[in-house]
Amino acid sequence: MHIKQVYRTTIASALACLSIASFSYSDTIQNSSIQLIVDGRNITETAQPVMKNDRVLVPLKMVSDEIGADVTWNGEDRTVAVTKGNNSMLLWMDSRLVQYNNGAGYGLVDMAPTIINDRTYVPLRLVSNGLSTGIEWNGEKQTITVDSNQNSEVVPSFDMQITNINNNEIVTAKMNVQLSIGDAYKNSGTEVNLLLLNPETARGFVVAREDSVVNSIDYLPKVEDKGSKVLVAVVYDENRNIIAGDAVPVFIDVQPRVTLNDVPSQVTSGSITLSQHLNFLAESVAYEMTHIDTGEVTSITQRDPMGTYDWKPSDDKEGIYSIRTIAYDGNDIGYTSNDVVTTFDFEEYLYMGGVREGSTITKPVMLIASRNFDVTETEYLIRDYGSSNETLISKVPYGGYTWTPPVTMSGDKELYVRVKDVHGNSRTSAPLRVTIDTSPQVYIHGVGPNQVLTGDATLSVSSNVTLDNVNYTLINKKTGEKKYLGQNTNQDEKITFTPTADDEGNVTLQAEGMYQGTVLYTEKIDFKIYLQTLYGPKAVIEKSEFLGLASGLARDSFNKTGMSASLQTAQAILETGWGQRLPVDKYSGKFSYNLFGIKGSSSNGSVVSNTWEVYNGTKFRVDANFRAYNNINESWDDHKRILLELSRYQPYRDVMYDSTLGAWAIRRAGYATDPKYPVKLMNIIKQYDLKKLDEVGVGM
Repeated sequence: MHIKQVYRTTIASALACLSIASFSYSDTIQNSSIQLIVDGRNITETAQPVMKNDRVLVPLKMVSDEIGADVTWNGEDRTVAVTKGNNSMLLWMDSRLVQYNNGAGYGLVDMAPTIINDRTYVPLRLVSNGLSTGIEWNGEKQTITVDSNQNSEVVPSFDMQITNINNNEIVTAKMNVQLSIGDAYKNSGTEVNLLLLNPETARGFVVAREDSVVNSIDYLPKVEDKGSKVLVAVVYDENRNIIAGDAVPVFIDVQPRVTLNDVPSQVTSGSITLSQHLNFLAESVAYEMTHIDTGEVTSITQRDPMGTYDWKPSDDKEGIYSIRTIAYDGNDIGYTSNDVVTTFDFEEYLYMGGVREGSTITKPVMLIASRNFDVTETEYLIRDYGSSNETLISKVPYGGYTWTPPVTMSGDKELYVRVKDVHGNSRTSAPLRVTIDTSPQVYIHGVGPNQVLTGDATLSVSSNVTLDNVNYTLINKKTGEKKYLGQNTNQDEKITFTPTADDEGNVTLQAEGMYQGTVLYTEKIDFKIYLQTLYGPKAVIEKSEFLGLASGLARDSFNKTGMSASLQTAQAILETGWGQRLPVDKYSGKFSYNLFGIKGSSSNGSVVSNTWEVYNGTKFRVDANFRAYNNINESWDDHKRILLELSRYQPYRDVMYDSTLGAWAIRRAGYATDPKYPVKLMNIIKQYDLKKLDEVGVGM
């Protein structure tokens, strides 16, 4: 019989806690009247069997001594080695993993060995399967009979098996692990996980996951996992209890292969989309584009290994390029793909940018000559719609031009640009039809709608006409009282507004300019003046203690959901500055307990903090509501709920067991705009050795 088949047993739970504790008698472990008879001798008095969760446990050493097996206890590793003739097994306390015959096979027991009253107890079936010893259980008489002269047959507890991997098979690349799973587990199970365990510690990491019970699961190995491992497949129910499983020893020896996916042989416009096929799990990829004629190399680093990247050379650097991708493993060792050659031969284009077809221009605009070739002269031109008589707006060597339409130029117009290239050739863009509304306008600068002004503001105006003078008026919205901030000022003059206590509250600012006897009014700007004490972000805990707080919450979440604890911890560190910058209400000082800067309202309402807006070219702060919680646990759970329930984060949920895959996927799903967000998270995980938070075992 195949050794893997002989030693197939079962799993009852996995993902044990980081600490390992011994069991004592409890309401799940009962004294009983079970009799234990070994080779004809009743040893019940000195070796009392017990019942735990409807399983019969026997004292391993007592039984082993009676049948002539040698037992060795390693207190440092908390392991027990048992040998009898040609059969041996190695057990880890509080782990279901069992090694048979010095690593020739591995299995999983239905209940982990545990210590009861200073003795190691194991499931009855483990002695039978591991030492090939005859054992009979008489339920009616409550009697266990062990006969070392009889050989036992292996009786699997669960109808599940890894079918396409032999014992100690060498894993060199991505593979599809085939599973045979009984119908009962398909009906009651909710997901399948693959675990890769260290045979010396019986602990390791989740390496693949499917959120349904399937007959196969893809496994993408890591180069840095090289060596002897144990691959474990488990089925979970809806409460994340393991209801079935199997294990097989393997040897990881990845032979990295990187292939650049299809690249067009010639590109005449736009960019190319780069992606790659990998036979291993990479931490990041880089792209190198080498211009064949000049030898110039363009490097793009630290990109998503599972994503894509759009690239094109600048318009003046078209030509033939050799392109490759480099995939980096967890040890920052790079593996290079094949080189692919493509030619960028762009069709030259020229068009008017900065305005849209059919738009109405009422204020200054930036005219842009959009082109992909070098020029020595650029003319921005306008003409009446349907006319050939053109008017020069501006003539510059190259670049854009900020244009304020004069009052005399109203109506339907056509805008276009004419350039001379480096060879002296003249080219003209297609005309862009717009409507010019040159009715006199005046615009205010210095504050913006809904701004909260807490200090001085520099005010100014701009106009498409020459104003005789400008007046600024502040109106208290509660009392209606007007305050003149500046009167009869010059159009180009800037004034400084220093608010006082009398100005506090909701106000309206408006400027008016006098033009040829007519008053021109700016838009009314509603904002708030606040000069009292303001509260800024606060710490939730001492910085030195934050890692312990965050990792504890993350580990608990990991055990409940399977989300990488190291990634959760890194996010909390990055987004709060080690717990030192959590939002508070800027007016009241109310603490939010908001670890992830989520806007809106939650269990404890909200707090008012700052966000940014831009008005007429000025960036300023406005109030925004951020969720407030009663404690850190509520914040943590809310963040996890968002990631687990919102449809946009399904790509993250597919790989949430792995910190590297999860970091890239959460960025791909739109969680953060910073393209370096995944790299920052991975750097934190490496620097503070957070990966150990994701360690699992097939435990109690």
